Amino acid sequence: MSNDTGTGIGTESGIRWTYAFVDRPAGLLGPAQSFWTAVTDTRVSEPRGEQGEFVTLLPGAGDACVKVQGVDSGNGGAHLDFAVEDVDAFVGSASALGATVVGAHTGWSVLRSPAGQLFCAVPWHGETVRPAVVDGSRLDQVSIDVPPAAYASEVAFWERLTAWDSLTGSLPEFHVLRPPAGLPIRVLLQRLGTERPTASAHLDLACADIGATSARHEELGATVVVRHAHWTVMRDPAGGTYCLTGRDPETGGLPKATTADRLA
Repeated sequence: MSNDTGTGIGTESGIRWTYAFVDRPAGLLGPAQSFWTAVTDTRVSEPRGEQGEFVTLLPGAGDACVKVQGVDSGNGGAHLDFAVEDVDAFVGSASALGATVVGAHTGWSVLRSPAGQLFCAVPWHGETVRPAVVDGSRLDQVSIDVPPAAYASEVAFWERLTAWDSLTGSLPEFHVLRPPAGLPIRVLLQRLGTERPTASAHLDLACADIGATSARHEELGATVVVRHAHWTVMRDPAGGTYCLTGRDPETGGLPKATTADRLA
């Protein structure tokens, strides 16, 4: 279903591009960069930030949509950057929806969702072209893992924040926010089975063949954590977990059922 209520930020201040951030411990930034550049067929930009903690993964064609950040505490995870036409308007509207500003910088801001997930508002610099699929897979989704008690309100927050298409997931504990055509990163909200203090996030790749992608990632230094029927949980060389999911890398959606699937 479409979720455009007239109050969503996607229509008011213009979400024009999205970035998925790979957040990893600062001391493991090198292994993280090496692995994720290989996975996404990119090269590393010049480092930015006071401690050189930010890099962009630059594709050979198309516009960048993945960045890597070294964090000083914790094991890292993932977060979203929304590139918008008007950062101040986005921040004001997000705050009205229940977000908290945790870092106001010149031209950009760090915010926290009601359930505790960090995200950023940054200026749009004209990015329009999504990079190509790489070896049958594409990093295309940030999955926000939400404690059960906060799930309904967190889904509502992200729905209104983005004003994207809001879709029931393949399982009751999944909810998908699908961006307009051309934007590179989707949002999946996942209801956890047990309570925890705050939400967290990880990255998902859409894979035409999970087994083949898993094997390639293992050659690059990742390890398998657990295999499920339709997704595999992996750990990268910097210790961060992410998922390989059985989705169409071009569209991000579930693959069309075959005749055998329909008859099963």
